[in-house]
Amino acid sequence: MFPKMRFSFLSSFLTAFFLFLAFHSTLLCAGEQIPIWPDGKIPNFQDHQTIPTYELCVPAEKKSGACVIIFPGGAYRKCCDQHEGVRVAQYFNQKGVTAVIVRYRVARPQNTAKHLSAWQDAQRSVRLVRSRAAELGIDPEKIGCLGFSAGGHLTLMTAAASQTPAYEPVDELDQVSCRVNFAIPVYPAYVLQECSDRPYSGTGENMKMVTDFTFDAQTPPMCLIHGDADTVPSWGSLAVYRQLRTMNIPTEMHIYAKAGHGFGARNGGEHLNGWLDRVHEWMIAMGF
Repeated sequence: MFPKMRFSFLSSFLTAFFLFLAFHSTLLCAGEQIPIWPDGKIPNFQDHQTIPTYELCVPAEKKSGACVIIFPGGAYRKCCDQHEGVRVAQYFNQKGVTAVIVRYRVARPQNTAKHLSAWQDAQRSVRLVRSRAAELGIDPEKIGCLGFSAGGHLTLMTAAASQTPAYEPVDELDQVSCRVNFAIPVYPAYVLQECSDRPYSGTGENMKMVTDFTFDAQTPPMCLIHGDADTVPSWGSLAVYRQLRTMNIPTEMHIYAKAGHGFGARNGGEHLNGWLDRVHEWMIAMGF
């Protein structure tokens, strides 16, 4: 009896161990926080802000050639980089997609637009990734961004204002294009004028978007994700969807019933847990 129990325990342990190895062999998150800017050249840096970095998460095998740059949320005051960063990167790595987690500057800069520091970091991070495309096994025409809440707003800034420089060039890297090829705003905040300062407001009566975005011929395809119970109203995502469709820019949108704000890669129930699968399916359908 005892030897059988010991064998059963050992068998279960080995099964769990090899499943663990199988999972982790599909991803390679370096864990290293790589500075986005050269020493002493962070534009408009303020002493109360964090140093912006990016983290590479590269699939160990079966690379698709696509790369998703992730902007976590946090109201531009903090960076929610676990359920809106690391776990999302792990998902994409399992699908063969390279992921880059950008920990942009927080807290908000003083005496200027709340998103300016993060926008500068975002444009620079796209240039960094594109400049390393060959090294990382990335197709430079398959680089997209995905962001949550404030990071969703930053995703829209990156996608819909790429022709507007957020900063003066600091070195030769800034000659590289900062345009993304696709964008995935997830419950984006600060989209509508009536919600620009108070994201948890808005009735949908005024669907005018903030003037931060410059939708033009360089604006890429998008996949929008939102919840209909979100305290940041889904009207903003609807306004973006309408704008893109009037311009014949390929767009997909998923609004989930009873889904609130900030679910990210948390367990949100069976119907909500598949949102990342829907995003990945959309990427494949769009050729990314």
